[in-house]
Amino acid sequence: MAKRLAEGDCDADRIRTRINEALDGKGSIVAALLRSPLVGADVDLTRDRELPRDIDL
Repeated sequence: MAKRLAEGDCDADRIRTRINEALDGKGSIVAALLRSPLVGADVDLTRDRELPRDIDL
């Protein structure tokens, strides 16, 4: 989402508008992210980038 917002095109404006409507006076996008229950959870989001990766379907 951050990548799409950084593009600054019509889609980015539409996304910002929808987010601001959802927040409805609750602060900025950054403030909303900082209210997340995952803040400070020390979640490891790294992934193995070696190819090939085995995938169970």
